[in-house]
Amino acid sequence: MKKNFKNFTKNYLTKLETLFKEIDLDSLSRLESELENLRKKNSTLFVFGNGGGSATATTMANDLGFDIKKKTKVKKTFKIVSLNDNPAVVTAIANDIGYENIFLKQLEIHYKKGDKILIFSASGNSENLLKAAKWIKKKGGKVISILGFDGGKLKKISDLSVHIKTEKGAYGPVEDIQLIINHIFAHWFQYKFK
Repeated sequence: MKKNFKNFTKNYLTKLETLFKEIDLDSLSRLESELENLRKKNSTLFVFGNGGGSATATTMANDLGFDIKKKTKVKKTFKIVSLNDNPAVVTAIANDIGYENIFLKQLEIHYKKGDKILIFSASGNSENLLKAAKWIKKKGGKVISILGFDGGKLKKISDLSVHIKTEKGAYGPVEDIQLIINHIFAHWFQYKFK
C-alpha cells in the first residue's frame, strides 16, 4: 500500500484533537491560579525539561515574562526563569558532577521559599527532573508538571500535574500539546491583563 502524506497528516491532527479533549480542564484552571498567585506574590517560577521540554521552557519564559510586559499594561509581570537557558552553567554542572544534577544545582543556588517549579516531561522518569522535584519537596516547595505517557514517577511527586495521556514513545504529540498549553496561558494572560 502506498503511503499517503495527506492521510498521515489528517490522522496526526485527529490524534492531537482527541488528546486535547481528554485533558482535565480543571488541572489547567488550577495551573492558571498557581501562575497568578506567583505573580501577585512576586515569587519565581523555574521552568525546565529535556529535549522538546527544554524548548518549551525557553518559550514559556519569554511568553509569560517579556511578552506579557510588552503586550499588556500590567505593571507586575511573571518572574519566570528557564533553567535550560545558560549553556555554560548546564554544561559545567553536567561535566563536573553529572547530567542528573543540572537542574538541582541551579535550584540550590536560586530557589527561595514561595518559588515553584514547572517541569515539562513526556515520560516523567528522567533522573535530572526527579532529583530537582524531590529536592523542592524536601524544601516544602510546590512541584508542577505537564506530562505525557502514563505520567511516570513525576506524576506521583507533583502537587499539580496536567497529564497528556499518550502511549509510551509518542513524544511528538506530547511536546506539541505542551507548547500549545504554553500559548493558551500566554494569550489568556494577554487578554486578562488588557
